[in-house]
Amino acid sequence: MTPRPHLPVAAHPPSRWTLRTQLLVAVLALFTVVMLATSALTVLETRRYLDSQLGQDLQSALGRAGDRGGVFDDDGDGRVPHGSGPPGAPGSDRVLVLGLAADGSVATDSRGNALNSVTLRDGDGQLDTAQIATVTDGLKGSEAVHIDLGGDLGEYLVTSRTLSGGGQFIVGVSTEPVDRLLSKLLALVVGGTAVGLVLVGAGGALVIRRSLAPLDRVAATARQVSGLQLDSGDVSLAVRVPEADADGRTEVGQVGLALNTMLDDVESALQARQQSEMRVRQFVADASHELRTPLASIRGYAELTRRESEPVPGTVTHAIGRVESEALRMQELVEDLLLLARLDSGRPLEREPVDLSLLAVNAVSDAHAASPDHTWELDLPDEPVEVTGDGARLHQILANLLANARTHTPSGTKVVTRLRPEGRMVRISVSDNGPGIPDSLQAKVFERFTRGDDSRSREKGSTGLGLSIVAAVGQAHGGRVEVESAPGATTFSVLLPA
Repeated sequence: MTPRPHLPVAAHPPSRWTLRTQLLVAVLALFTVVMLATSALTVLETRRYLDSQLGQDLQSALGRAGDRGGVFDDDGDGRVPHGSGPPGAPGSDRVLVLGLAADGSVATDSRGNALNSVTLRDGDGQLDTAQIATVTDGLKGSEAVHIDLGGDLGEYLVTSRTLSGGGQFIVGVSTEPVDRLLSKLLALVVGGTAVGLVLVGAGGALVIRRSLAPLDRVAATARQVSGLQLDSGDVSLAVRVPEADADGRTEVGQVGLALNTMLDDVESALQARQQSEMRVRQFVADASHELRTPLASIRGYAELTRRESEPVPGTVTHAIGRVESEALRMQELVEDLLLLARLDSGRPLEREPVDLSLLAVNAVSDAHAASPDHTWELDLPDEPVEVTGDGARLHQILANLLANARTHTPSGTKVVTRLRPEGRMVRISVSDNGPGIPDSLQAKVFERFTRGDDSRSREKGSTGLGLSIVAAVGQAHGGRVEVESAPGATTFSVLLPA
């Protein structure tokens, strides 16, 4: 098999870098620009100064060569003070002098009559005809020019003067000392810049880390607050940015001070919300408790009328039956509201081993008796499934899920109840092949007083609290609820700690 090519990971754009990275890169970039500008200015100024010194050496060399016998026609009138050329080179029209230094100079004649050589570090070297031609062809009058002779000779700064009789006197000095010095200077600048980058990078990282440490502490406080459970219950935001990091005179301190102010406002709002919720829950609990007695009385009187021996008109009998039916429905609603209020208040549930398999068998049996037109199936593992919890409340979970399936699906619907261990959890699921739940309703199906629309046929009398009780009881046992629904496949699940 041909291996897949490795695709390089795209680097993050600078906009996604951390503030610490952006500051460090900015400091290094600024240092590099300053060092490059300073180094370039230093090298250029040094080169200018050395070129000036080299020109002075060239003029000095030219003067020493004249002292040895060269006569220059500086005014251009064809007359010279004395002589006609350097000694040993009678009748020459050009004299080439290269490598003049403090230890002397060597003159050469372009005709070869004199020594044709140049002063080198390791001794004298012989100039050939091509090199002489390179020198003479590269001249531009009396202007000093750079000429590269190649080989070991390298580059020279060369100039010329007019001799008596119309000839030329050529003199040059090597640029090797200047080039060597500039190379060392450039290497020193590059090395210093590299070392400086390392030192500035390390020091800058340390300084930036220490400078941004207060901001890190502010961020840590914000993360700690974000991890708190703020959606329900009594919330206490005791976490605050330390006073040292909330100094309004600094930029980071202003952020810390603003965060502390925001946390104070949020804590006040949460406390107000909690107090409002507690008042509502207390009202629901009190109202539910108070309604139980009159509702029981209404049902009792309705039942007494049925025992009356005297004949009762049919309309009265029907009305009394409706009163009893609605009283029963109201009593169920009151019991559900009272249970939710108790669960909201955090009232502890019983904790004892519960055989979920037995509960499932009993709940399905009751559902079959209540609606024989549905197809009820039970899928249990071979071994009994046990959890620790409140048996009555866990039975209510199964009863409510089965009642929901019975109420919101037509006759003939198949309803399957399953129990499955999943690691440290146990899954209770009730599935049906009914019409499904609308997508707009699935997100809030476990909320209180949520009822299905006409797409899920249901019998009258549903309070809309059955699934909310399932969710509340499941959460009180440390579990969670889930729902998956599509036309022909709807599954409600409750996961409980095993």
